[in-house]
Amino acid sequence: MEELKERAAMAMDLLSPCRVCPRTCRIDRTAGETGYCRGGFLPKVSSYGPHSGEEPPLVGRHGSGTIFFSGCNMSCRFCQNYTISQLDYGSEISCERLAGIMLSLQHRGCHNINLVSPTHFVPQIVQAVSIAAEMGLKIPLVYNTGTYDSVGTLELLDGIVDIYMPDAKYGDSDVAVMLSDAPMYVDYMKAAMLEMQRQVGDLEIVDGIAKRGLLVRHLVLPENLAGTDLVMKFIADDISKDAYVNVMDQYRPCWKISPHSESPVERSMSRPVTPVEYRNAIEYARDAGLRRGFG
Repeated sequence: MEELKERAAMAMDLLSPCRVCPRTCRIDRTAGETGYCRGGFLPKVSSYGPHSGEEPPLVGRHGSGTIFFSGCNMSCRFCQNYTISQLDYGSEISCERLAGIMLSLQHRGCHNINLVSPTHFVPQIVQAVSIAAEMGLKIPLVYNTGTYDSVGTLELLDGIVDIYMPDAKYGDSDVAVMLSDAPMYVDYMKAAMLEMQRQVGDLEIVDGIAKRGLLVRHLVLPENLAGTDLVMKFIADDISKDAYVNVMDQYRPCWKISPHSESPVERSMSRPVTPVEYRNAIEYARDAGLRRGFG
């Protein structure tokens, strides 16, 4: 417990000047200043509760205990949760209240605590976990991220997070800038996933429920804009051929994507992914040597 408290103090120190994520805005969040993510000193939560729409190993019979954080350190133009990530719907709460939410989800029988878009609130999350652990929190902690994360921040989560669930969004950083305003995304994503794999290894599933490890998500985009072939090759070659990868086909035009956009890239995204595009994505994964979590 003492080590956890020390880790929480180290994490909170990242808020002033803020260097929690790769943007290193260097504003003073302890004084109420906000940077790119619009997150301040207190964690901001949109909603929480048991969720049955996640991957089967997370959901089980009683659901994944999701906590949706408001704001984001990326600006994905096609975000399906834009009211939360871009419009910041939610309420600021204390770290003590966040700890209470974690405990309430455990009490309701959830298999894990699923922290959705946690990157910009890592210090507050570690503080809340420190409080909740003293009060009996024991179910796995899931870090559900867009993977624009700093390795230094992730290192503070070593031994705290049980399951990392990174969304490996792009294989090309130029596309990441166009669609998510995330410079050098691929470099940060790769470094972050390597650190996550170092900490927790391949996904371990016991009686159908994920207990520890890495669970990778990848959303297929029209015309292979996500660079699925490049992403799958990286996962297989540098992470693990036993990595659990959810290749997702649910892309739909949303938020700022319009067929009337001046950007040809955005115009190409004004339709769903076709069955052929999704089959190609699955083949990219198989050709790379991956075999778990898809198809």
